[in-house]
Amino acid sequence: MKPADYAAGDVAAGRFRRAELVFAKGGGRSTLMRQIAPYPFHITRPFALDRERPDLATLYLQSASGGIYRGDQLDLSLVVRAGAAAHVTSQAATVVHDTGAARARQTTGIEVGDGAFCALTLDPLILFPGAELTVETSVRLAAGALAILADGVAWHDFEGLDRPFGALTSDVSVRGPDGRTLVLDRATVDGREIVGSRALLGPGGGAYGSALLLGPADRLPEPGAIERALDGVGCRAGASPLPNGAGLGVRLIAANGGRITAGVETIFTLGVEAMLGFSPARRRK
Repeated sequence: MKPADYAAGDVAAGRFRRAELVFAKGGGRSTLMRQIAPYPFHITRPFALDRERPDLATLYLQSASGGIYRGDQLDLSLVVRAGAAAHVTSQAATVVHDTGAARARQTTGIEVGDGAFCALTLDPLILFPGAELTVETSVRLAAGALAILADGVAWHDFEGLDRPFGALTSDVSVRGPDGRTLVLDRATVDGREIVGSRALLGPGGGAYGSALLLGPADRLPEPGAIERALDGVGCRAGASPLPNGAGLGVRLIAANGGRITAGVETIFTLGVEAMLGFSPARRRK
C-alpha cells in the first residue's frame, strides 16, 4: 500500500513507513537476505534458538516509537523463500493511542515459498480509549508451504474510567499457489460493544486473539488438542477447519492480554510440533 492509497488528511496526520524482510536458505541455515526497517520499526539480528532445527531463524520485530499514533500507516512485507524457515515475533505488546479523527492502519503482506515455513506471532495490541485501527493481512502460499499467524487484542483505560476504544477493523486473506482465494476473514469491532459491564464477551473477557495454522491436515495439530492446551493457559478457545482445506482457524478470549500472549505462545508450540516435528525452545522476551 502506498501513501496515495490513503486519504490526504490521514497522511498529513501520521507517518507512512514500510518495512521489508526477506529470508532465504543458504549454507544449511535461513538467513535474512534483505532488510529495510525504517523508524519506528526496529529489528534484532536473527537467532538460531532450536538445536533440532538450526535452520529455523527467529527474528524479534520491535517498535521504537512507543506505539501506534494518529494517522499512522505502518506496512510490513515478509517473504520467506523456497525451503527457508523463519519465525518473526514481537518483543512486547504494542499500544494504540487515541487516533482522533485520523484512524491508524497497519498492513502485513506475507509470501511463503515452495516448501518453506513462516510463523508470525505477535504480542497483543493494547487499545487505549479513542483508538481506531485497521489491520490488513494478506498471505500467499506456494506449493508445500506451511504458516502460523497468531496475535491478539486487549484494551486499557489508563484513567480507570472504563472508557472504550474506538473501533478495530481486521481483514485477512489467504491465497494458494494458483492465486485462488482460500480464506477471507473480515470483521469490525466497536469498542462500545466490547468494553464495560454489558460487554459482549462478558465480565471474564478483557482480551481476545486469533490464529491461522495453514497447511495440509496431516501437518496440523488436532483441534481438540489446541482447545485443551489453550484452556490450560487460561484461554477459552475454539478451533475448526478453514474453508478450501487451507488449515485450521482458532479464536480465543481471556481475562487479559497476558493470557492471550500465553495462548499465542501455546499455538506456536503446537503448530511447530505438528508442522516441523519438534518442540521449539521458548522465545524469551
